[in-house]
Amino acid sequence: MTTGVRRRMGVDERRQQLIGVALELFSRRSPDEVSIDEIAAAAGISRPLVYHYFPGKLSLYEAALQRASDDLAGRFMVSAEGSLGSRLLRVMRRFFDFVDDHGPGFAALMRGGPAVGSSTTNALVDGVRQAAYLQILSHMNVQNPPARLELVIRSWISLVESTALIWLDGRRIPRGELERQLVHDFAALAAVSAAYDEELSELLRRSLRNEPGDGPFSDLVVRLIALASPPAS
Repeated sequence: MTTGVRRRMGVDERRQQLIGVALELFSRRSPDEVSIDEIAAAAGISRPLVYHYFPGKLSLYEAALQRASDDLAGRFMVSAEGSLGSRLLRVMRRFFDFVDDHGPGFAALMRGGPAVGSSTTNALVDGVRQAAYLQILSHMNVQNPPARLELVIRSWISLVESTALIWLDGRRIPRGELERQLVHDFAALAAVSAAYDEELSELLRRSLRNEPGDGPFSDLVVRLIALASPPAS
């Protein structure tokens, strides 16, 4: 008869395990509500051993946020296949997959949890926003954006964040509809700014040149025409 022997983890492996356990707990409840004792129990180790790898919950929280922020930033990376509208729709689906899976943790990150005011936490959030901004520029094939395009993209990223936070509080709007609406919001913001900027207008025309008739941007045009049409008597 043989008995199993528990393999001793290396330092980095144990740290990564604790980060994963913390992320799993933070995805179900706000980090403020998760104790070191719970993290230790879920990892199958003692409380003092957690402190051997992390000085306190704040440092573990920041390490978990680093992994989560890397994941979240990667959600804006999709293949260059298809039109701009279809790519942005894929981005929104991937983004809301993350929000769906990590609701309380996402809310704590954006609203401020136990690491509120931490320069590390602020830098992580800013890093996600900057990565998202650069990815949208890449999807539009723009390297030197005019000022109004930067304003459009950064404003849209803020809108996506705030919309996701509101949606988490009750999920009263079907997720698929909200994803499409946010893509429409991007087009609307860009169109309004393009009316004031010829350079942005030309960039937008180029980006929309290959939009299919059944794409999300074409769908927006149809909806706006219907909205402007007088109601049937």
